[in-house]
Amino acid sequence: MLSKKKPGAWAALGVAAAIVAAYAYAQQPDTGASAAPAAQAADTTMIERGARLAAVGDCMACHTAKGGEPYAGGLPIHTPFGTIYSTNITPDAETGIGKWSLEDFKRAMREGVSRDGHKLYPAFPYPRFTKTTDEDIAALYAYMMARTPVKQAAPENDLMFPLNFRPLMTAWNLLFLDEGELPPPDTPQSDEWLRGRYLVEGLGHCASCHTPMNMFGAEKSSAAYAGSVIDGWTAPALTELGQAPKPWTAEQLVSYLRTGLATEHGAAAGPMLPVTQNLADADPADVQAMATYLLSLQKPAANQPAAAAPANADTASITRGAALFAASCAGCHSASAPMSEIGQRPLLALGSSVNGSSARNAINMVLWGNSWQGSSSAHYMPPFSAVLTDDQVADVLAYVRQEYAKKPAWQDLPGMVANVRKEAQPQ
Repeated sequence: MLSKKKPGAWAALGVAAAIVAAYAYAQQPDTGASAAPAAQAADTTMIERGARLAAVGDCMACHTAKGGEPYAGGLPIHTPFGTIYSTNITPDAETGIGKWSLEDFKRAMREGVSRDGHKLYPAFPYPRFTKTTDEDIAALYAYMMARTPVKQAAPENDLMFPLNFRPLMTAWNLLFLDEGELPPPDTPQSDEWLRGRYLVEGLGHCASCHTPMNMFGAEKSSAAYAGSVIDGWTAPALTELGQAPKPWTAEQLVSYLRTGLATEHGAAAGPMLPVTQNLADADPADVQAMATYLLSLQKPAANQPAAAAPANADTASITRGAALFAASCAGCHSASAPMSEIGQRPLLALGSSVNGSSARNAINMVLWGNSWQGSSSAHYMPPFSAVLTDDQVADVLAYVRQEYAKKPAWQDLPGMVANVRKEAQPQ
């Protein structure tokens, strides 16, 4: 009889009951198969609107594997907890979302729950997408259902135990999922600012990359837009755009977001490059609104005296770097180089990578370069990973940091180069 069991047995039974109850609570109902309404699939106006919104949400970049079919999934997303593969969101009935209703799609966007009831991981940024309106979700749904179906199942995720147990996401959602619309601003704002805020804080999910994460993989709300590291690259603080050597203007930010190039700051590379390629297809007014909102987030610069000659500079390394720069870099990056004079290549003295507090992006650019982007030669930079050793890359960057940025030297450059070479993949 239970009454004669030891206290330990009662405790075990209680834990087991709690686990069963939690699992039952975590399970959401399978809504069953549903076909996309034919009338909605034929609504070209709705589809076009959804296409522009999908560009803001960067849907293609995350749901398209390298060399794969658009939106068919399979892209590996590397996290501190393991690798998650993006899913197929084409309207294929077996491996995609062809059986999803609009309500299924809305539940995934708002609550992070798939059609069959299983919990999604926040690598799919539903904590941000939850702010999206019904009308915009309907437009996205119409666009996705109008894509060409592709039969392709996503690989199995490779996550550490116990995070591969999806019902645990119920607890994560209780802690970190804030459903509902954005609260009204503290002070009256323009319609453009409000639109920008809606897109940046919601569908655009800018904070997902530009905000550091806590130990549970959720955004640190106390450090919103303070910068983070994504795929080995630094996602810079979006609250410090006004502190650049030449402060960002709305015109420069819009140019960067829509073309991947700001002539006074640099070219997009790494994980930011596909974001700009997608935003090129967004509504220009929406990109303008996003820039307006982002520039309103700026923090005042701290008063720091400029260091004309950093005391911690390695003069021997800088001397070697000057020679390497003259041989390998000056043809494009010197002030008199044709690429600088007529190619609109951003000046190194103003470049975000050279002036950053971390050497990560500068190292990545030297190692992996920037792939050719159509007719815009200002984006292109050849990779030097097979040409320069770690020490030589460090020497070049030590020289560039002093000669052009005129800022304190980055610490342990050779070690940093070795780490970036090991962990990063060519773009």
